[in-house]
Amino acid sequence: MDARVSLLASARESAGVVGREHELGAFADELAKWGPDAPASEPLSVAEAEAYCADLARSHYENFPVVSVLLPRRWRGHFRNVYAYCRWADDLADESGDAETALERLAWWRSLLEECYASERPSTSHPVFTALHGTIRARGIPKQPFADLLSAFEQDQRVTTYESFSQLHDYCRRSANPVGRLVLHVVDAARDEFLEWSDAVCTGLQLANFWQDVARDHAIGRVYLPAEDRRRFGYDDTALHGQVENDPFRELMRFEVDRARSFLLRGLPLVDAVGGPVAPVVDLFARGGLRILERIEAIDYGVWSRRPVVSRWDVARLVVGATGRSTWRRLRGRRVPPNTRDVPTKAGR
Repeated sequence: MDARVSLLASARESAGVVGREHELGAFADELAKWGPDAPASEPLSVAEAEAYCADLARSHYENFPVVSVLLPRRWRGHFRNVYAYCRWADDLADESGDAETALERLAWWRSLLEECYASERPSTSHPVFTALHGTIRARGIPKQPFADLLSAFEQDQRVTTYESFSQLHDYCRRSANPVGRLVLHVVDAARDEFLEWSDAVCTGLQLANFWQDVARDHAIGRVYLPAEDRRRFGYDDTALHGQVENDPFRELMRFEVDRARSFLLRGLPLVDAVGGPVAPVVDLFARGGLRILERIEAIDYGVWSRRPVVSRWDVARLVVGATGRSTWRRLRGRRVPPNTRDVPTKAGR
């Protein structure tokens, strides 16, 4: 899940762990069994559907399963149901082979979402919606974050470049921010101010992932560096497609890294504000994004020739730091001052 975010995936890759091909084969099997063209089969019970979502979460390595481990058991089933929705939608968008097929499958997924919200009874057409129906009602989750994610996945099939940062920001609003909003709804913390801070963290983390993966995205025909920014720093299309690492490119990347950092720092107050068992999760995500940006700076923004990665040691340190600060808050009954070694103070431009 690109944001949908890949902090832990980066750590796995740095350690030489490769599992994507296996996951894609597994999704093909799931699509054959539960996809829009699958033969009719006996529907799963709610308990069986929840077990299906739990198995799906455990079989993948992105951040949502980690969230479910760090949070109390009473929320874990809801997180796994939400994760299963996101996982299926993401795979329908990315693994359908062509844009037309992806759009058709996403339209089918959207129809199941509409049915889920319209019906008073759990759906029997797909195990994810059988399980998600109860989560939506138990946690009072509005439809908009789920629908926004689909809108972003649909945009991925049509849009591969961005003229302005405002256009890219709008994409992040629908592709990344809904994940944080869903988390806050599950933990009953969806206050307006909390949602705004969450949006800042999610947008900053997605931007950090974009700047980490400039070369990878270019290889599949995607360019997230806004054209207006490239013009501002004198980095033209010829240099872009030649993957030239010159001074204008480094200045461009410095600007984009600073901007991503400003979003992450803007959202950090959510850690103290939300408190409790949710605080270390927010802490982990925000500081994970900041660590990605540090890794980009450490290679002097040379992301064409080398992909900056967050190591397993980085992840372990982030987890220990987040949980340690959370414990300190509970013991001292007050906010913890920022650890200046972990939170850069450099302001975004």
